[in-house]
Amino acid sequence: MKEIVIIGGGPAGLTAGIYAVRGGADTLLLEEAFPGGQIVNTTMVENYPGFPDGIDGIGLGNAMQKQAEKLGLSIVYDTVTGVEFTPERKLIHTTGETIEAKKVIIATGSSPRKLAVEGEEKFTGCGISYCAVCDAAFYRNAVVAVAGGGDTALTDALHLTRFAKKVYLIHRRDKYRAGEALQKRIAHSDIIEPILNSKVVEVLGTDKVTGVVVENTLTSEQKTLELDGVFVAVGTQPRSQVFADEVKCTDEGYIETDAHMMTSVDGVYAVGDIRNTVLRQVITAAADGAIAATHAVEMLMG
Repeated sequence: MKEIVIIGGGPAGLTAGIYAVRGGADTLLLEEAFPGGQIVNTTMVENYPGFPDGIDGIGLGNAMQKQAEKLGLSIVYDTVTGVEFTPERKLIHTTGETIEAKKVIIATGSSPRKLAVEGEEKFTGCGISYCAVCDAAFYRNAVVAVAGGGDTALTDALHLTRFAKKVYLIHRRDKYRAGEALQKRIAHSDIIEPILNSKVVEVLGTDKVTGVVVENTLTSEQKTLELDGVFVAVGTQPRSQVFADEVKCTDEGYIETDAHMMTSVDGVYAVGDIRNTVLRQVITAAADGAIAATHAVEMLMG
């Protein structure tokens, strides 16, 4: 039996691993693909403290992994296929084995919803971004578009006005779904141009994004917008399917936690983007991991 098993190897899981092993706990981290999580898809991270010149996402993920392993964290590459959680017993089923743990930290993150249009995969990281807070600074004096109509999309558009000279805000319906306060701020912006009843149907470019094809959802008429980048803000998908029947989740699938990152099951924690939280960034994910692991170690010590 392991004292702590961490499921997921992004910044939240790796930080939890660092704090757990430094706390003296026998800890195992399970990762299905490669450590780093969503940051490996980011060409440059400029808002994580300690890197005045920024650092590429893969480099940051690799550094976290090396630090965790140097401190003694064991990482096994396997896929979790099911779990059984009770306050007394915690089983993690993988493709290779069943592992029992005293404490479990879920750090499987979330994935941005895609537009699922031609050119999206090709230009991800080369003009297509899913995080305005992360990447807005790369588009100073540029022309960009935000696809989406909820709070995140409008917030992203407003954030981008601090850098870009023009922001198209593309939404498939005739009215944005965001709160009235955000809609009023959009209406008073000289930089944001709303494009309603429209959807992006293709991303254009060669080595990087040069434009998008937008289709009117009422008339099917298409037009091309020349621009330098596209920010996709049509929601995220928490990777919580395996845990949904074991811990309490929101209607959207994000796991509910308390201040110690504890879920509805004693001894099971959730950290990072999988958690119901107001901000999903590398720094908040790392903080979540530190809080959960520290509390888990304290509970193991009695």
